[in-house]
Amino acid sequence: MEIWINPACSKCRSALSVLDAEGAEYTVRRYLEDPPDAAELREVLDRLGLEPWDITRTGEAKAAELGLDTWPRDAGARDRWIGALADHPILIQRPIITADDGPAVVGRSEEAVRSVLPSRDTGE
Repeated sequence: MEIWINPACSKCRSALSVLDAEGAEYTVRRYLEDPPDAAELREVLDRLGLEPWDITRTGEAKAAELGLDTWPRDAGARDRWIGALADHPILIQRPIITADDGPAVVGRSEEAVRSVLPSRDTGE
């Protein structure tokens, strides 16, 4: 499992706490220092079942600078959005957790983080 974080983000720290409490094995990716490229973003979006505008932090100053609020949110604009996320990783919603077996989630709640953890069979 991999988790994309910004260490300054409280939601990221909370997600890490849940993963640690559950004894999950994971790799941390500080995505501002090691940004995903467009191909990685496409793969993660497919795993999330979301579009790039769904994981864009539109409240960031960079979003306003780019005028994202005026960009179309349709298939024709998808590559433009992905390019903006790749070029400006500060715009990527966080944390994003990708499980080894396929699922991915934007882990902004404890429930979302737990949703990608392997289920534990209690034998009951």
